[in-house]
Amino acid sequence: MVAELDAATGALLSVWEAARESTTSRLSSAQLRAVMVVERYDGINLRRLAALLNMLLSSASRLCDRLVAAGMIEREPGRLDRREIALHLTPEAVRLLGELRRDRRQRLADVLAEMSGEGRQALLHGLVEFDRVARARERATGPVVEFPSASAPPRASSDGPPTVRSA
Repeated sequence: MVAELDAATGALLSVWEAARESTTSRLSSAQLRAVMVVERYDGINLRRLAALLNMLLSSASRLCDRLVAAGMIEREPGRLDRREIALHLTPEAVRLLGELRRDRRQRLADVLAEMSGEGRQALLHGLVEFDRVARARERATGPVVEFPSASAPPRASSDGPPTVRSA
């Protein structure tokens, strides 16, 4: 069953990747993941971003430099500690993420339209259960970098819990 699921998931991931390529081709996968984390934790600091992306602080800093240059994130002094830098999405990044999600949803809708009603219901039921179990495991094992989800994740302050979910 694992091999069959792995093969079937490849098709789902190819739909995801096609949407990413068409809407965010100017961002690397690492940059897109960073933008998604900043979206989820508006005002996050660089140290926490590096931890959530599982990268060195210096690598996260260079990644942020490229995202600032691309007009995707802004840096501002922290509200509580002005020596700390808070990261925020630019309006361009918000627009880009919205476009990515719309494109991905359309691509999914096109595939789902060709499935039977029973197949769509079974897929939804299975994915909802899979999501529930995977999230429970993540809570037990620590943060996992979030990939662009089908809907915008809820925003949390940088003081929120450090878990980043996969979608």
